[in-house]
Amino acid sequence: MIDHLIGERVILRELEQHDWKAVHEYASQPIVCQYQPWGPNSEKESYEFVTQVMLEATNMPRSRFVFAVMEKERLIGAGEINIRDFTNRQGEIGYIIHPDYWAKGYATEVSKLLIEFGFSTLNLHRIFATCDPRNLGSAKVLEKIGMTQEGKLRQDLLLRDGWRDSLLYSILKHEW
Repeated sequence: MIDHLIGERVILRELEQHDWKAVHEYASQPIVCQYQPWGPNSEKESYEFVTQVMLEATNMPRSRFVFAVMEKERLIGAGEINIRDFTNRQGEIGYIIHPDYWAKGYATEVSKLLIEFGFSTLNLHRIFATCDPRNLGSAKVLEKIGMTQEGKLRQDLLLRDGWRDSLLYSILKHEW
C-alpha cells in the first residue's frame, strides 16, 4: 500500500473496490474515452477494471500503480504510472479526469504528482506518456509539466474508428 500523494488541491490514493461506481461515472461517458481503445464502460467493465487494478497491486515486483484522484471527498478521476522496463528504469504515466473538472488544472497537478512519485519513490530514470494528436488538452498538459515531444508513433493503437497515431512525450530524472 502506497501512502497518499498530496497535491495543492488533490490527493492521490490507491483505488479501493467501492470506487468502481465513481470510476463508472466518467468511464461510461463517450467523450471521456473518445481517444482510448476502451469504453464507454458498462457497469460490469468499470467494476472489473477496479478489481483488476487491485489484483495487480499485489504483484511482486509491482509494476502498476493506479490512484484515485480525490478532490475533497469526491473521486474525480484516476492517475496511473506503470514501470515499463525495470532494467532501464522507464515508466509511463496516464491520467483521466471527469469532464466536470476539465480545463481546471487537475490533470496537470495529477501528472506532476505521478512524475514526482516515479522519480523519487520508484527511482525511474525516464518517464513517458502518449496522447492522441487530436487530444489537444492532453498534449498541453504534457508540455506544461515539462515533457519533451519526441515524435509520433504511427498507427500504434486501434480505436473504434480505426488506427490512431500517438504523440510520444518524455522527461528524464535530471530534467525534473
